[in-house]
Amino acid sequence: MFDKRGQWIRLETFDDFDNGLSDLIDLWSSTSKTATKTAKESALAHFKEDLEAAALRWIDNRARSKKYAAIGKELAEFEEVLKAGSNIILEADSNAPAAPAKAKKKV
Repeated sequence: MFDKRGQWIRLETFDDFDNGLSDLIDLWSSTSKTATKTAKESALAHFKEDLEAAALRWIDNRARSKKYAAIGKELAEFEEVLKAGSNIILEADSNAPAAPAKAKKKV
């Protein structure tokens, strides 16, 4: 993903994307000082850009298209988790009172 100078290393092969998605998830999970929000967002944007380019490059190759589509699906699931996580953080930071839980009716 990023080299030691902070430059993005383009992902090209399926293995690059497979390993890169794991690295991306690790980066977003990291609490390291180098794993800033800017670095995380940049890595996500670059990953998505490279994946889109690869998918377009292999659009006529059904087998490879399926592989890249699978990575795209995993990426979409990861983004959903990120969105859900940011909503939880926002809700936890809110000063608004929580809605009362509804009691279940006894049958």
